[in-house]
Amino acid sequence: MIRTVKLKLLVSLFMIAAFTNFVKAADFNILKYGAIGDGTTLNTEAIQKAIDACYQSGGGKVIFPEGRFLSGTIVLKDNITIHFERNAVLLGSTDLKDYRNLDPFTEGLGIDVGWALLVAVDARNIGLEGEGTIDGQGSAIKEKHILTDTRPEGQRWGLRPFLVRIVRCDGVTVNGVTLKYAGAWTSHYFQSKNLHIENVKIMSVGVAHNDGIGIDGCQDVVIKNCDVVSGDDALVFKTTSSKMACRNIEVSGLRLKSSQAGIKMGTESMAAFENIKISKCHIYETRNGGIKLLTVDGANLRNVEISDITMEDVRTPMLFRLGSRLSVFRKTSDTKQPTGTFENVVIRNVKANAAANAQLMPPSGILITGVPGHYITGLTLENIEISLAGGGLAEHARQAVPEAIDQYPEVKTFGPRVPAYGVWARHVKGLKLKNVKFNLDHNDLRPALVCEDGIDIEVSEWKLPETSGAESIIRLENVQNAIVKNISGKVTAKKFVLVEGNSKNVSLKDNKISGTTN
Repeated sequence: MIRTVKLKLLVSLFMIAAFTNFVKAADFNILKYGAIGDGTTLNTEAIQKAIDACYQSGGGKVIFPEGRFLSGTIVLKDNITIHFERNAVLLGSTDLKDYRNLDPFTEGLGIDVGWALLVAVDARNIGLEGEGTIDGQGSAIKEKHILTDTRPEGQRWGLRPFLVRIVRCDGVTVNGVTLKYAGAWTSHYFQSKNLHIENVKIMSVGVAHNDGIGIDGCQDVVIKNCDVVSGDDALVFKTTSSKMACRNIEVSGLRLKSSQAGIKMGTESMAAFENIKISKCHIYETRNGGIKLLTVDGANLRNVEISDITMEDVRTPMLFRLGSRLSVFRKTSDTKQPTGTFENVVIRNVKANAAANAQLMPPSGILITGVPGHYITGLTLENIEISLAGGGLAEHARQAVPEAIDQYPEVKTFGPRVPAYGVWARHVKGLKLKNVKFNLDHNDLRPALVCEDGIDIEVSEWKLPETSGAESIIRLENVQNAIVKNISGKVTAKKFVLVEGNSKNVSLKDNKISGTTN
């Protein structure tokens, strides 16, 4: 009898637990809380009621059925996944009064930002999934905004909302959704951990500052198989706070189109970027850089590997910058930092067709520069092929390039041009350039490589395009301890390697260059 009672009690407890779990995992359809999907009714309150009810029950899914649900800021909470059914749209209001800023900060150009359509702050185990869309109506917001705000665009844009903001969250999954037409940044993940972003499609153009995927001081991140078309940087890593690094991140299988950069680290760069791997991505039709790694606000950028990248119609395929802008973005919690470091970065297996019309004319392939006293250290570029327009003149080969020590780091910052068509490097240590090939549509009288203020430089296994009439093919200025070996090509120049300034210990070995003297 006692055994039977115990068994019945265990069964009852099991059923209660199962019922409790069922309740906790229940679905909450926003229609039951008064949402109307006609595209004109403001549903902020109804959607938030559904989210709050789901949260109070212990979590589950908030369902967006087919329809166009207009809303202002809604807040996602612990243990909730928003599920978008096919043809379901969360539509951003065009009235700025419908948005809230739950975590204000200042971005890299000095503008106060942080308003958002869908936001989560200090939440755990949250997600966005399904076949639906979040549409911010960015162009319509701007059109309405400028009717009453007559300030210059550079001052007023920060009031416009991000599409998705994830702030200090742990356990975030974003899968399958489409993100469209943000008022500012499309998706911004700040100081969050355990992020998984996969099969996301972004189409966010029409207003300025439409960054695609923004990872800001996040850790343990996986990003896979996303398709991004953005008006600003497509995939961008930032650290707007010195408190938490971008660390332990893996990215693969992305298609990236942008009016700015394809892959970028910085400009906001207060905490470290480290242990980051990016592979198997295609970058196309970018107007301001393919790969740009920038640390200018005190960050240590290190242990980064980018591999198996193709680029098509990209302005200036690569820019690497260590600078001393030293901006502060969260002024109530951060202070100015000393200049950071840039070390142990590997870029390998890259094939790029560079745009003929670039920021610096004539175009160049790769720009690398630290600042005096602060070297880019341990950068390796291996198995690189870049096709360029060429067209550089003799006077371009002696172009002076500004240091721009404390300036916003962009390709155009170093204009109007750089004195090498292939690689221009300055303030570098331990630079390795291995198995590099350049193709030129037209003759270029600039060197393939110019290195200024370099220590321990290795240039090996280059395949040079046919050129004639240049002063030199490689120029080394104030370079100590360099080896140039196994370089081949049919070129005619006064000198193969021209060594100038306070240079010493430069070695040439096993090079096969016709038409020049060593």
